[in-house]
Amino acid sequence: MSFKTWYESEVRRVAMRAMSGLARTRVSPNALTAAGVSLCAAAAVLATFEYRNEILFFWLGAGIFVLGSVLDILDGALARAGGKTTPFGAFLDSTTDRVSEGFMLGAIALIESRNGNTTSLAFTIAAIAGSFLVSYTRAKAEILGLRGNMGIGSRAERVALITVGLVLAPWGALSIAIYVLAATAWITVVQRILAVRTQLRERDANQPAG
Repeated sequence: MSFKTWYESEVRRVAMRAMSGLARTRVSPNALTAAGVSLCAAAAVLATFEYRNEILFFWLGAGIFVLGSVLDILDGALARAGGKTTPFGAFLDSTTDRVSEGFMLGAIALIESRNGNTTSLAFTIAAIAGSFLVSYTRAKAEILGLRGNMGIGSRAERVALITVGLVLAPWGALSIAIYVLAATAWITVVQRILAVRTQLRERDANQPAG
């Protein structure tokens, strides 16, 4: 078992245990989803005030972004623990995940533009496009009945990179985090495209001749 697989299974197990009590209340998974995306939006706004106090606003943004991202994970766990899974809930969860990440990356793009760092701004735009394509390639693969969750840059890794970049931003590490994020996102897109091609070839090869 790879570290990533072990990590995801452990996070899922802990989340299910944490949500078992909440599942008996009237709190809905969609409420957690809304709270998560709202916190991520607030974190993005706070981060843009870094010019007033870098450590205060970058760290506030990082902390609230992590909290919002955790709620984005727990909404699915709450739905499974309480038997409240619905197609719309799954759709809403997936959509807001993209929105939450887009808010923060958009804020970082604004910061880099304001600082005159055009190279980092370009990489931030590439990171936004790449992160959306990572999710799109997985969704499209699953529509085709294939596995599409492989690659080095899933959402958990992207959230971790953004958070580390924000925490260390007062010391100039935000641009480095964005460079790594953009690279891993696009590498993941390529990995998923190649994996889907391989799966389709294998499926075609295993089909009986007409």
